[in-house]
Amino acid sequence: MRIIKLDAIDSTNTFLKEISNEDLLEDYTIVVAKQQTNGRGQMGKNWQSKAGENLTFSVFKRINSLAFSNQFYLSIITSLALYKTLKLYNVPNLFVKWPNDILSANKKIAGVLIENIVQKNRLEHSIIGIGLNINQTDFISLDSASSLKLICGKTFDLDEILHKFLITLKDYFKTLDSGYFEMLKSDYESKLFRKNKPSTFKNAEGVLFSGFIKGISSSGNLVLLLEDEIIEEFALNEITLLY
Repeated sequence: MRIIKLDAIDSTNTFLKEISNEDLLEDYTIVVAKQQTNGRGQMGKNWQSKAGENLTFSVFKRINSLAFSNQFYLSIITSLALYKTLKLYNVPNLFVKWPNDILSANKKIAGVLIENIVQKNRLEHSIIGIGLNINQTDFISLDSASSLKLICGKTFDLDEILHKFLITLKDYFKTLDSGYFEMLKSDYESKLFRKNKPSTFKNAEGVLFSGFIKGISSSGNLVLLLEDEIIEEFALNEITLLY
C-alpha cells in the first residue's frame, strides 16, 4: 500500500486521477491531504474542511470483475466500510444517508465522491474520495455538519482511523469480489437514514412531496413508497431528502 501525504492540494481525487494517467498505480494507492483548496462532493458541491483537523483522502482501486451496471456497489461498500470503522470508535446513532453520506443522528460527519474510469463500457478503475470530519469543532454556515470530536468529546488520531478504514475497505472489496451482492445491499439498506419513516423530498423542479424510503434498486436508485401505495424509483439528480 502506497500512501502519498500532501500539505495542500486542490483535490485529492483530481491529483490521483492525474497521476493514474501517467503511472501504472498499484491498488490502494492513497493520497492524503492536510488541506484541500477545492474539495468536491456530490453534485458539484464543495467539501469544507479545516487544515490538519480532518481526513481528506482518495483511494485508487483497479476494478477487474464488477459489471458496469453494478457500479453503485462501490458506494455501498465504501459507506459500509466507513460505518463499520466509526462503530469501532463508538460513534453513536450512525446512519447512511443515500447515496453515501454518513450521519450521526441527523448531523453529517462524512461524505464520499466516487469517480469511475470507464473504457469500452467496462469499469477500469475507481477513485474513491472521502472527507471525514474528525477533530474540527466549528462549521461556519454548516448547521447540518458535525465531527467525531464534537459528538464523542475527545480528540482522535487521524492516521489510526485512516489505517483502520483501509483495512475495513479491503475486506469489503473481498466480499464484493466474491459476489455477495444481495448481502451487501441488504446490509446497506438496513442502515439507511429515515428508512420506513414519513419523509419530505424535493424533486428536480423544486416540488415538495412526501414518501417512505423502502430501500434501493439494483442500480442504486432510491425506492420510495408514495401516496396510493405507489412504488417509484429516483436517481440522484432527481430527488433531495429534506427531512
